[in-house]
Amino acid sequence: MIRPQRIRKVGARVAAVTLLLAGVAGGVYLTQRQGSATSTAETAETQRLLAEREQQHAAARAARAEAEKVAAQKANAVVKTAAADAKALDAAQKKADEEKKAAARRAAEVGPVPYTGTIPAACKSLSGSREVGCALMIKAGFEFSEFSCLNRLWDHESGWNYRATNPASGAYGIPQAYPGSKMASIADDWKINPATQIRWGLGYIEGRYDSPCGAWNHFQAAGSY
Repeated sequence: MIRPQRIRKVGARVAAVTLLLAGVAGGVYLTQRQGSATSTAETAETQRLLAEREQQHAAARAARAEAEKVAAQKANAVVKTAAADAKALDAAQKKADEEKKAAARRAAEVGPVPYTGTIPAACKSLSGSREVGCALMIKAGFEFSEFSCLNRLWDHESGWNYRATNPASGAYGIPQAYPGSKMASIADDWKINPATQIRWGLGYIEGRYDSPCGAWNHFQAAGSY
């Protein structure tokens, strides 16, 4: 027979164990609740940080896009300015070229055509058509001493004026060729080019009088050459 006192002790122990188990279960539950709350808080903080970082990245992308847009606008402005400058320069060059061509046409119409050949040292004390005449005379094979005769002859005929015209006969130019169109055998610019007239005149003198002094001597005797 179990004694009542013993039954009371066993019941107390069972109650104690039950309370202990209940406490353990409650602690586990509380720990789980606390862990869940902590995890939720950490997740919320992580999401906040991610959202904040995404906002920063979005702001950076927007700033970069704006900077690229501004740079593109500046580059486009530079290109337009350069194109405008190039167009203006091209227009200025075309205008200058047209002016040069117009000047050349005017020179071709009224002369004189400039001489571009070499001037010997012996002739550099002269000027204008006389300088050219001296240079071409020496180039034709005559001595410099012949120039004094040539100078006297053409001083009398035309004064070395490439546009000199004899109103009575129509003789023309520095050597007073008659008709003046004879000088076209040298070049088509015979009306306005002193060098063309001088070359023709020297050829004429050489063919008929051998030399400028020979032509001058004949002129003094006959009054013409």
